[in-house]
Amino acid sequence: MADQRAVAEQLDRLDAQAGAGVLPDAYLAGVASRHPAHAFLGGNTQLIYQRQIRFLVEAVGLLLGKAPGEVNVLDWGCGKGHNSYLLRRAGFRVTACDVTEQADDSAFGQATPIIAEQGIEVVPLADDVVLPFADESFDVVLSMGVLEHVRDDAASLRELRRVVKPNGLCLVFFLPYTLSWTQRLAHARGDRYHDHLYSRALVTKLAAGARFHVLRIAHGQLFPKNAVPLRAASVLEPLARWLCRYTPLRFLATNLEVVLAPE
Repeated sequence: MADQRAVAEQLDRLDAQAGAGVLPDAYLAGVASRHPAHAFLGGNTQLIYQRQIRFLVEAVGLLLGKAPGEVNVLDWGCGKGHNSYLLRRAGFRVTACDVTEQADDSAFGQATPIIAEQGIEVVPLADDVVLPFADESFDVVLSMGVLEHVRDDAASLRELRRVVKPNGLCLVFFLPYTLSWTQRLAHARGDRYHDHLYSRALVTKLAAGARFHVLRIAHGQLFPKNAVPLRAASVLEPLARWLCRYTPLRFLATNLEVVLAPE
């Protein structure tokens, strides 16, 4: 791969382009209207997921030289299945997996109409760290709001490194940021859904311990993503991305967005 700074700048440009012209997905909006537990997919959050999948499409083209149809993606901790759906819609070859415990966020602990209706097969994970996949099985592994919830994030990241190909990618999105105003406010209100937060330094340390190097760390979601309705998203989300890219307000943003490559 090219010089790391140049790669990060290229990924920044791809990220800026990925958000242009994103429209609501009619199927996901329909699911959101029918199922209260999926209501978040009827607002700005859905558009953020779509932008991140668009970014992934462009990133694998830039860094791996591959089209989505050539790329095996592991949707690690697939939950309700919306990301597996979007990945498949983008053309990726997707393997979805989740822990078998009856937790609210597990595909096996909640109603999953997307998984049922779209025929998404979910590989059950009997262990909360060890994955039932061979070494170097995937071109891309994706953690979308998952790493911060596992028992041992360092061990899980090492396991993701094991199953990704030497020239592959690991993307970690929705990683809660230690200086985030929304995370701190949630903690002050007694909401510990994200009970541990991440700094850029901690992400770099965890990556090194798992034999990844960091291609890009960016800040995202300056505004609470679940609180922004679709009618306001076309204004607020581009504004948030611009503020996170060009101003110090990024240090108050909700999440870190991380692109890793195997060492």
